[in-house]
Amino acid sequence: MSSVRPKLKPETPKAVTAWETATGRTVWMTADGGWTTDTSKIGAFTGDEAEERLAGAAKQETDINDPYFMEVTEAGTITGRETLRETIRANGPTVTYGDKA
Repeated sequence: MSSVRPKLKPETPKAVTAWETATGRTVWMTADGGWTTDTSKIGAFTGDEAEERLAGAAKQETDINDPYFMEVTEAGTITGRETLRETIRANGPTVTYGDKA
């Protein structure tokens, strides 16, 4: 899956976000390269490091899919909400998971 996303400048802090293949939940890359659903643990990357992180994420498509950049602050706080998709990723799912009502 792909869609048109805002182009971020190299110096703009960005997070790598994706869908977790097993659950369909939104995940975020942490500073150490792992994945989390906790938005307080998002890693912020710039320049070549950001590009390397995204390229590495694309190779993990058995665990995650459709990785891409989303604008964040230097501390990893979500700021880029240019599209509906970013709003949903930032605020959580629009439906409940499992048997929760």
